[in-house]
Amino acid sequence: MNAEIIAVGSELLTPARLDTNSLYLTGQLNDLGVEVVTKTIVGDDLERLAAVMRQAVSRTPVVLVTGGLGPTEDDVTREAASRALGRPLEFRQEICEAIEARFARMGRKMAEINRRQAYVLAGAEVLPNANGTAPGQWIEHDGAAVALLPGPPPELKPMFEAECLPRLRRLVPPQVIRTRFYRVAGMPESDLDQLISPVYRQYTNPVTTILAAPGDIQIHLRARCATEAEAERLLAEVGSQIEALLGGRIYSRSGEPLEAVIGGLLRQTGATLSVAESCTGGLLAERITSVPGSSDYFLGGFLVYNNRMKASLLGVDGELIARHGAVSEPVAEAMAAGARDRTGATWALSVTGVAGPGGGSENKPVGTVVIGLAGPQW
Repeated sequence: MNAEIIAVGSELLTPARLDTNSLYLTGQLNDLGVEVVTKTIVGDDLERLAAVMRQAVSRTPVVLVTGGLGPTEDDVTREAASRALGRPLEFRQEICEAIEARFARMGRKMAEINRRQAYVLAGAEVLPNANGTAPGQWIEHDGAAVALLPGPPPELKPMFEAECLPRLRRLVPPQVIRTRFYRVAGMPESDLDQLISPVYRQYTNPVTTILAAPGDIQIHLRARCATEAEAERLLAEVGSQIEALLGGRIYSRSGEPLEAVIGGLLRQTGATLSVAESCTGGLLAERITSVPGSSDYFLGGFLVYNNRMKASLLGVDGELIARHGAVSEPVAEAMAAGARDRTGATWALSVTGVAGPGGGSENKPVGTVVIGLAGPQW
């Protein structure tokens, strides 16, 4: 079964607001084996929202609409749903009284505009809101289930879990979604796709997605089946072929980032690590220490931006720098050796380069980076 999510609110179309509700709902639906096939953000425009809802209900069996249930003029979700589904809005006195009572408990008088929140689509089930004034609504219409949910996450999440999940479990056929998540280094995206596409193109289930980022390529396999065993079987069938083709280029089979994988190897072997940075301003150490428990293996590091600091803190020979330049293999090697010697780490990693925007040359343009490694018998 598939689902659509419609997030309502003009603020979500600005760079200042992120639609976190859709991420939460996607996770909840995936746990039921429901695939989210479309997400739409719509501003506070009655006609546009009604059109989007009308289209969603015509093609998808589960539609979740978030936001726009407040009391103000720009909260248009109720009216849009009425137009999209062809159902009139009906005033519910008991809802209005419950809202009034909520305000009274806070020592306040309900404003007249809050009466808008007591209107419900004909035939809808009211979803109680224990954390706000906007009740949700559940409508089953022409084979589709539509939920209208409040926008604030502290209201949406409890309502979805208490009211929507039980209803969805009755509607959704038994199915599961399982994933496998590889991370690959050492080859460009186009070369990787050319290598593995003859495998994954043979399958519509699982679905294969390739995502590229600087220094990292991710391969997502996603299987949807009636049972967990069948999903895992499909993932293993496709995954084993991909693993055979990529070999050692795969550094993670669980989606863990490189720093977590390296940290795990260091912990397993009882080894330690230190760093020396000349162009990354602590970013290398920050990435290593972003992993919980990294103090088990990470000893510390050095920020050495000028040549005097390289010499005084790491013992890099000034003549070596003068002869080869600060951005060179010999200096990177000396920085790593110095960091290892001074910290007593099993391994030391160094980085030196021309970060820019200035400082480059014909032989060493901006973007040139040299990495050094020192370790046992290195």
